[in-house]
Amino acid sequence: MHHHQPAEPRTLGDYTWHDHAACLSSPENPVDPEIFFPEPDEMDRIRAAKALCEQCPVRQTCLDAALEDGDREGIRGGMTEEERDPLHRNLPHRLDYARVNATLAGRDIHLTDAERRAVTRAAYQAGIPAERLAWLLKVTEEHAEKLYRQVRREIRNRTVNRKNKSDQTLATARTNYDDLGAAA
Repeated sequence: MHHHQPAEPRTLGDYTWHDHAACLSSPENPVDPEIFFPEPDEMDRIRAAKALCEQCPVRQTCLDAALEDGDREGIRGGMTEEERDPLHRNLPHRLDYARVNATLAGRDIHLTDAERRAVTRAAYQAGIPAERLAWLLKVTEEHAEKLYRQVRREIRNRTVNRKNKSDQTLATARTNYDDLGAAA
């Protein structure tokens, strides 16, 4: 089993990766696109399609594109519709820091909600102005300021919750000590 390098996140609307796909039909390499749309019981077609995907240099990008575009039809990225289904369901929770970092570097990347929140937190902690965050996330400056207010609240609440927990731990320890003293 050979390992593929993790795919560089594609920018929004970028389909240049199609040019490198193993399924791209050419006179030297005729590929019947129908093998990628087998019926569930057509195991030979499924195996043939997956064998082609296995040697594809852009397999991960193909899979990401299928998920990001909501494409549930056919075999994509070496996976059948049924195999991709849990990935489609879990996509909003994906948190890929390569995507977060690519966005912070100014690339126009398809982000999930979790990744957008991570970009906002990282930008806030790095002191990036709301105007730049607005540009990175393709939102208004007012919306970027609102996102920064949410991050400030989250940070404040985490600090408050941590302090309350340590106060409770201290109070519990004291109560247990007092119980021991009373029992003696």
